[in-house]
Amino acid sequence: IEFAANEKEAENLEKILVSLGFSHSRQHINKSVSLWKQGDINIVINTEREGFAHSSYIAHGTSVCDIGLRVNNAADTVNRANILGAQSFEQPVGPGEVAIPAIRGVGGGVVHFLDETKELHDIWDIEFREHTAENLATEVGLSKIDHIAQTMAYEEMLTWSLFYTSIFELGKKPMVDVVDPKGLVRSQAIESPDGGLRITLNGTETHRTLAGHFISERFGSSVQHIAFNTNDIFLTSERLIENKFDILEIQSNYYDDLATRFNLSDALISRLRKLNILYDEENGAAFFQLYSKPYGEGLFFEIVQRDQGYDGYGAPNAPYRIAALRRFLRPAGIPRK
Repeated sequence: IEFAANEKEAENLEKILVSLGFSHSRQHINKSVSLWKQGDINIVINTEREGFAHSSYIAHGTSVCDIGLRVNNAADTVNRANILGAQSFEQPVGPGEVAIPAIRGVGGGVVHFLDETKELHDIWDIEFREHTAENLATEVGLSKIDHIAQTMAYEEMLTWSLFYTSIFELGKKPMVDVVDPKGLVRSQAIESPDGGLRITLNGTETHRTLAGHFISERFGSSVQHIAFNTNDIFLTSERLIENKFDILEIQSNYYDDLATRFNLSDALISRLRKLNILYDEENGAAFFQLYSKPYGEGLFFEIVQRDQGYDGYGAPNAPYRIAALRRFLRPAGIPRK
């Protein structure tokens, strides 16, 4: 996942990544582009002052501008996408760089494709050099990207759902209504059969919702949150606290309600409450999640643990998460500057 930012805002984003346990492992050979890693996760921060990422920053501010997917054949994927009406993406390639097949995606962003051909497989070694950080981050146990959430106007949802399911081998889950105090947000998950790619499309009909506020601040659809996977959310949470990560505080009444919904021990509920971890169950399978405080006007991170094949996204917890996030937004009618 690649972020577009300016130098000042990149510093703030880097601090969040360090608190999440990411290390600045590589630096681009030609450009002001850094690679941050933990487990199998690659996060790129691009502060170039020309090119697509810079144009994306000018239009949307600090935001996700590019998503990279590994596919069986990158060239064939672009060809199929073009036949189905998608728009190819190209930009000039500098010395020592690789031309990576890509198409335009949600909100004018880019989706790049990697495969097992030598150049695309070795892209991180070809275009990036090793970077030795002065203060290496303390890893917190994040292993992979669990899912990304793309927020858009409701009328766009059918278009982008068709985009993903036509081009890729992805299936749709039933649409869910997420209750925001300011209106409904409709959410639909799109997933690959093995769960290796999970995307939630969140559509809003009003700017008053948290999702609508995000769209208006970003001047269009974009990735609103990124969820990382861990195998032990309790250990991860304790390490996050040690790293001074800004965990989103959940209202106490959520845990009172949790005790009436599930047959959980008092000790477990107490532990969840102490660490601001949310909980859900599906057919006996457990799901744990915690969130960051928002970065800017609505972008945030999530950490999840899926046990025993849990296949949802914690939808019953969304109203509590939204209420907690709204406390940090700029009040309506107050200008940004």
